[in-house]
Amino acid sequence: MIWILETSPSYAFVFLRLGLAVTFFFHSTQQIFGWHGGRGLKAHLANWRDRQGIPVPIGALGLFIEFFGSFALLTGFLTRPFALGLALFIGIAMFKSHVQHGFFLARRPGEHSGIEYTLALFLMAMALFVGGGGALSVDGLISR
Repeated sequence: MIWILETSPSYAFVFLRLGLAVTFFFHSTQQIFGWHGGRGLKAHLANWRDRQGIPVPIGALGLFIEFFGSFALLTGFLTRPFALGLALFIGIAMFKSHVQHGFFLARRPGEHSGIEYTLALFLMAMALFVGGGGALSVDGLISR
């Protein structure tokens, strides 16, 4: 099980961790608490159930991973498991909500966004899953 915590001392992973931590923190609080113009937990889970066919318990698990994963990535604790969870979360969103709109982000108001942004988040999370937390991570301290 120690392989889950092993990581290289690379500072490159710190930037990936912090970028994803901030992004998923703001995204999850928008969805869960309705902050930043979001709908809130009940409305968001109902939307996923009704429009995407995602069962409420699975949606709630995804939001749990997204919210707590942001703190895990911030500290670099259990980076690999949370990075995998975030990659799965954003990968599902990419295929259920974005792939039918092509590649590019929305260029005009009212347009839907393609996979451009979600693909970048997915690949960043996968890089952390493969590489671990890197320098300045709790994982790195524990695995020494």
